[in-house]
Amino acid sequence: MRGKRQTGQNGQCGRGERGGPGRRRTRGPAAPGWAGLLELDAGPQEDGARGSGETGGRGRRGPAKGEGPRGYTFLPWLLMGVGALSNIFSGKSQNTWLAGLGLLAFNSIYIFVVFAAFNPRYRDSRVPVYGLAALAAVTYAIAIAFGHSWLLFFPLLSLASGAVRKIHGRPHFILLLVLSASAGTIAGRLFGDHWMAAAIGYGTFVSGMVAATVLSLFDTVKQLDATRQELARTAVEKERLRFSRDLHDLLGHTLSVIVVKAEAVRRLAPRDLDAALAQAADIEAVGRQALTEIREAVTGYREGSLSTELDRARSALQAAGIEPVVRHSGPPLPPQASALLGWVVREGVTNTVRHSGATRCEIEIRTDTANDRARLTITDDGTGPAPSDPPPTTGGTGLKGLTERLAAAGGTLDSGPDGRHGFRLVVELPVDVEEPGPR
Repeated sequence: MRGKRQTGQNGQCGRGERGGPGRRRTRGPAAPGWAGLLELDAGPQEDGARGSGETGGRGRRGPAKGEGPRGYTFLPWLLMGVGALSNIFSGKSQNTWLAGLGLLAFNSIYIFVVFAAFNPRYRDSRVPVYGLAALAAVTYAIAIAFGHSWLLFFPLLSLASGAVRKIHGRPHFILLLVLSASAGTIAGRLFGDHWMAAAIGYGTFVSGMVAATVLSLFDTVKQLDATRQELARTAVEKERLRFSRDLHDLLGHTLSVIVVKAEAVRRLAPRDLDAALAQAADIEAVGRQALTEIREAVTGYREGSLSTELDRARSALQAAGIEPVVRHSGPPLPPQASALLGWVVREGVTNTVRHSGATRCEIEIRTDTANDRARLTITDDGTGPAPSDPPPTTGGTGLKGLTERLAAAGGTLDSGPDGRHGFRLVVELPVDVEEPGPR
């Protein structure tokens, strides 16, 4: 019916908004007000949390322990104005109403400045600076007009300036010098006492300097805490990457061996049952060993062994119908280098079994004691990579992970076609290496 007002989806009337019914205007940030200042009093580290409603269960009950000063911290210092208030009630001030208005203006602007200085919406804007300028004007006016107890508002002005982070640094230091000199000069002319003037000037300077220093220290601690959390997050990401890389290498090789031996069982079963049963027993053994390795990898205690990987490589190559040739010259390798080369043998043989179509695979390990370097070479006589294939060092997850791991340990990995046919993988590694990260 025409007599009824149109309502929106939420049942709210579409009246009173310019641009016609149904349109919604996007409002900008509200002007600074007392309600907003008191409600959003938060520290730098809570900008995102409080802005999105994540208050950590504290609501508006104030800051938690260890979060540093807030606007409420500066309120008790207003008790320094009790002397001025006493002068008003006792009639010592020449103009009682003007003095009362001055005191009210100072307290109101002071509260506005300190809460705006800690408000995440206005902290980095010019709002606290403008408020501080107004507070300075009121302070000079009431100090010159009434003198005596009213000079204590200079240290309060200095204290409020220390809360305004926008002027921290050299501008704040210059401001403190100006305020201290002004307070000392006015006190000297009114009292005629140089010691009193020096005390007022010194108190003005120290108040602002201490406030700014304390806030800077708390800001530095919060930045260090944020940095620590970021470093912890980065360490977790690196550990996840390491684990995913190890898991890929473990399962990739093991599943390839199981697939190859299962195919051998299928081929041998019709004509040689004993050989097929032997291959099936190997599948069972490989599966049990894989379960053990995965458990050890999950707990972070898995140690690779080059000799063990060479034995597994021979078994996997023979099951795939590839002739294995293994040569090892030089002294035994330390555990760290042996573990790294064991991962390379595992990944290289897995790629040979999966993709090469080779009939022969050579694995050669040489240890150069003069240069303290170990060299591992894996070659096959297969078809090699296709021209359209991506480079092996970056295309495959396994080789890419090995390249990163070897680079971190000071080694290199080079792979590519071996002449007209086949594929070649060459790794050089320092003998005395300490692989980063838990294994």
